[in-house]
Amino acid sequence: MSLHRWFCSMLLLVLSVSHSLGASNPVVDPLTEGLRPFLEALGGRQAQFELKGSVKLPIDGKEQTVALQLVRFDDESFDLTLTHSDYAVSIRRRRDVTTFALPLHHVAYVGHGAVDSTDCLKVSGLTNRLLSSGSQVASIVSLFLQADANAVSVALRTFAGVEYDADAKRWKSGKISLGFPSPGNLNVVVQDARIDLSVVGSVSEMPDAVDWPDMKVVEIDREELERQLVRGVRRASEILAPSPLLTNPPQSTRKVANGELRWIDGQRVALLHGSPEEVGHAHGELLKVEAGRCIDSVLYTFGTAQTIRTGRWFRSDLEAAYQRLSPHIPDRHKRETRAMAAALDLDPELVEALNVFPELFHCSGFAVFGKATVGGKLYHGRVLDYMTTIGLQDSATTFIVNVDGQIPFANVGYAGFIGSVSGMNAKAISLGEMGGRGEGQWDGVPMATLMRRALEECSTLEEVMALWKNNPRTCEYYYVFADGKTNRAVGVSALPDSIEFILPGQTHPRLGDGIEDAVVLSAGSRLEKLRERVTQKHGQIDAEVGKWLMSRPVAMKSNLHNVLFVPADGILYVANADHKHPAAERPYAKLDLRKLLSSMDEPPAAALKSTSSESASSESAASNQ
Repeated sequence: MSLHRWFCSMLLLVLSVSHSLGASNPVVDPLTEGLRPFLEALGGRQAQFELKGSVKLPIDGKEQTVALQLVRFDDESFDLTLTHSDYAVSIRRRRDVTTFALPLHHVAYVGHGAVDSTDCLKVSGLTNRLLSSGSQVASIVSLFLQADANAVSVALRTFAGVEYDADAKRWKSGKISLGFPSPGNLNVVVQDARIDLSVVGSVSEMPDAVDWPDMKVVEIDREELERQLVRGVRRASEILAPSPLLTNPPQSTRKVANGELRWIDGQRVALLHGSPEEVGHAHGELLKVEAGRCIDSVLYTFGTAQTIRTGRWFRSDLEAAYQRLSPHIPDRHKRETRAMAAALDLDPELVEALNVFPELFHCSGFAVFGKATVGGKLYHGRVLDYMTTIGLQDSATTFIVNVDGQIPFANVGYAGFIGSVSGMNAKAISLGEMGGRGEGQWDGVPMATLMRRALEECSTLEEVMALWKNNPRTCEYYYVFADGKTNRAVGVSALPDSIEFILPGQTHPRLGDGIEDAVVLSAGSRLEKLRERVTQKHGQIDAEVGKWLMSRPVAMKSNLHNVLFVPADGILYVANADHKHPAAERPYAKLDLRKLLSSMDEPPAAALKSTSSESASSESAASNQ
């Protein structure tokens, strides 16, 4: 876990500390007596309190220290401060104003006025708004804050096996120990981490929430400010401690006009067809909960962390990027996105902006065929290494899409996101991308839009290459394009001002010596391992070997999804990460694009007939090589 991610998680979880509850039972033992001041304060039994302390733990091989201070003044008001040498946050919340200050960036975001009770930081009842049934933390915190100190003490002894060590003068259970140096002071040690806390019932005078000398004060809508923090906390608690609702979700099928949600080998598959508006609306209806988690992960949890890291308000950056990218997005995609937003009951402008969320992926990809494979068949592997830490796996969905007038396709993606980063169409074209540098170069077609356009518009490898050459591009991206009809593939290095196509077997200074009938793209040690594996199994590669080529360490710990395309057959094998394992360590689901398309309410018969004849010609050509 990186220091930045840990610090932001700490911020989000420390916010969930106040709850209004009833009176406590009498203190009956030393453990109860030690716990009582903290439970009385954090359980809402004290109108005012101040909690101070520090957390020390090793991150990235170095001991890090975060100081914290929480002061509750009343049901409407609190101050929270978290300080580290690299990150610092202060929140001041009053009845009519909230400030989110970033001292190291010398900026304070201030919002005035009334706020919606659903997603607000009002102290009373805050825990219920910050924690959902998707997090194990919800039931644990609820138990502790609703019980009195005596009940918690009994629970710790009975269910957690806490026992007193008289020599150490500490309460212990496994690798966890706690001690009470003096009344109102607590020390907890968990392996190499140490937490020191103290609590007092008296507080100093409440400071002015908008008094931030030497800082730039930025006015922001208070509803937006408090929603950002509340929903960021709520989603972070689900990501850090998911409940069975997320780790073992109910696999219920759903059907709406123009869409159906199925579960195949434990994976979500959404079948969508019709006009752009019908496809977008069906997407939103079928995947409302999953899309909400995806949006919360990106906008609120990642967005809060990004704001702390940069000092810039994330949503403003996102909307500014969209203004530059919007002219290059097809109208049919905008219509689909707006219809999806309407089904999700969300602001369409916000959902449009979120759909250009920059994917700076660190990934791998390959295409092998001819002499490299069994029977000469083309296999196209795509490894997506990106942000399992923000919980996108909870909304992982493979979409089978047939938009009126466009080529049907399969898109391995995420609920709420209509663009593509991994896909294959009914014309046996497959694509995968790998992100590079250049974030902020947004005067072109968004990468995920260009990918989806290729799936919808291109029947040949030449058409895909022309699409990239003839459209303005953003940032730095690398791709593998493949055509199962002709057993051809190409690697691509694309920047806003240049593009290079890397042919199979071509030697390249960044990729090494060419490998016959293979295109291999990755970086660093992952590239070395992938090249080694392709060379080792050259001539023996089939679907099972293709999946092995993408296993660890070619895939990183952040491996969000893996896909093996067999475009000539219309088959794709998909693996998605869960909360404990990268995609490479998860089972693959085998999906048949042709069968799934033919099973829709309105099957695209013409496209299927065309694709079948093209595939037959491709297989015949491959057998004659």
